[in-house]
Amino acid sequence: MEKKAQLELYFWLFTAVLAAGVLLPILTRLPDYPFLFVNIIYIIVAVTMTRYIFLLEHTFLAYRQRLKVVVFFLFIPLVFYLIQELNYFQTFLDEEGQEAIVGRLPFDQRGSMLTYIRSEIILFGVAAVISTIVLGFRLLISVWRLRNRGKV
Repeated sequence: MEKKAQLELYFWLFTAVLAAGVLLPILTRLPDYPFLFVNIIYIIVAVTMTRYIFLLEHTFLAYRQRLKVVVFFLFIPLVFYLIQELNYFQTFLDEEGQEAIVGRLPFDQRGSMLTYIRSEIILFGVAAVISTIVLGFRLLISVWRLRNRGKV
């Protein structure tokens, strides 16, 4: 297997383990957690985009100019989606209250679980939004550098 493909596989494995580790405390206590899909998307996007920001030269995108431009334009609706879902989470908590998420837990566990859920969603959600925006500009700079200087 090519080294770049092997490295990519290892990073995806790391991302899957991280997502499972972060979501395990939630899923063991709240099997019907309503924000599971969005939470997984936030973790995957935050880790992957951050990795690509710093390790772009070691990825499959490094020398594919047209693909970098296409990905840049795909990031625009992705950023809007990530922000919309973060806003929906906050609106859901404001309108429905914390009972809608942690209402089935014993009373003494509700506060800590809600704090954990809010903290990790905000952490990974904001990290996903920021890293996607930064990677978009990093891809454009990479296109310019490769065209004019021959470097990624």
